[in-house]
Amino acid sequence: MVRGDNLAYFIVIRRPIMSLLEQTPGVLVALRGEMTPKFLATRSAEGIPNVVPCISLLPTEDQEDTVFFGNFLLRKSIKNLQEDRRVSILVVTPELHGWILKGDFIEFQPTGPYVDQQKSSPLLRYNAYTGVRNAGVIRLRSLEGTFAISKLQVLKDYWLARLAAMRQGNEQKTLSGNSVIIPLAVRLEFARMAAVKVLAWVGPDGYPKVIPSLSLQPAGQKKLVYWKKAGFPSPAAHALVAANILTFEAISYQTKGRWSESDRSGVIQVEEIYAGGPPYPGGRIV
Repeated sequence: MVRGDNLAYFIVIRRPIMSLLEQTPGVLVALRGEMTPKFLATRSAEGIPNVVPCISLLPTEDQEDTVFFGNFLLRKSIKNLQEDRRVSILVVTPELHGWILKGDFIEFQPTGPYVDQQKSSPLLRYNAYTGVRNAGVIRLRSLEGTFAISKLQVLKDYWLARLAAMRQGNEQKTLSGNSVIIPLAVRLEFARMAAVKVLAWVGPDGYPKVIPSLSLQPAGQKKLVYWKKAGFPSPAAHALVAANILTFEAISYQTKGRWSESDRSGVIQVEEIYAGGPPYPGGRIV
């Protein structure tokens, strides 16, 4: 309060309201990483989840709480975004610090600075398959969660899931008649411990949910098993789920199927399998 001649008045100092990303500087740094593992979870109009690596996701410099990505090898995701704008994003650093974000797809921009930046990025500049068609823009709504997973925890969860997988592999009971045999090449990739794996489904609010599922691995020829971590949500029984793996060699596969639980493990009865990269990105394998 300032006093003058027979007057008193207040000086109000307004502090700028920090944006969602500004309040969480770690995720802003991670999103700017041109090779940081990032995953985009979408849903179809029918509520079928889809989750794929989207390394090209970057924060915009001219709009708050907005990210953009290059339309490159994202066939199913693009179709889903045209049907339903609700998305989730998972970002994880090499040190296994991660963030989960919820947002809404805004538009595709065929030209402009976002497209130019994507075309000039090291990830897409020299690719041998196709150029960036346009840039997709997403407005972030909320930070759904953060996580930090130690290497010791990764090892522990992996072997707990391995034991659960051995039990599941010996069981012949299935959840549906639509189950398929997971090809050996796909099973070998999902059996890796040193890879980023995520699990996605559609939540009660209609938005896709996505969580890290590093322990996910094959159980027999038709199932994948994941050791549930405290603090992370889980799909409802019999929910449709999607799981994706991204290896350090940039190999990626996506599986889809039905979810069930057994003690502290979650089980995916695999019904569909998709390639995640060239020569047929997004193409169904089985």
